[in-house]
Amino acid sequence: MKTALVVILLAVSTFVQDQSAIAAAEAACGAKDIKFAAKQDPTQHPTPQPDADKALVYVVQEIGQLQCTGCALTRVGMDGSWVGANQGSSYFFFAADPGDHHLCMNWQSRLDYRSRSFAMANFTAEAGKVYYFRARIFPGRYDYSFDLDPINGDQGKYLVASSAFSVSHPKK
Repeated sequence: MKTALVVILLAVSTFVQDQSAIAAAEAACGAKDIKFAAKQDPTQHPTPQPDADKALVYVVQEIGQLQCTGCALTRVGMDGSWVGANQGSSYFFFAADPGDHHLCMNWQSRLDYRSRSFAMANFTAEAGKVYYFRARIFPGRYDYSFDLDPINGDQGKYLVASSAFSVSHPKK
């Protein structure tokens, strides 16, 4: 009886620790109730340079072999606030203050199993520098997984040049 109680207590404490770790990681995201509208704009292809006192961050999304029309709207958050969204294979960019930052990518979907998909990354921004992150979606048999990885400048410039620009804004 005592052994069973110890096992149950250990299992419960492990579950609580896992949930707190998940909540800490998701703190990089924005509020769950904020949704984005996003679309690819073939008439624009901006590639600005960073301001002298800020870093510039590009997020390029590749959906690869994912077979769907109008799907894969992912929102990207930094340090607890959503900063934009990608629709399909596309890119967007935003400015970041110098310092340590935590990024979050989340699939925005009406389907619960898709909305549970997250990816995280962190980086230390320096003023005047450009950072590139590649967001990838991998379909599994019953679910999806994400990667959000920093990539080098040459690869980043190539992916931006070969991707559509994503225009997004929070829905009202």
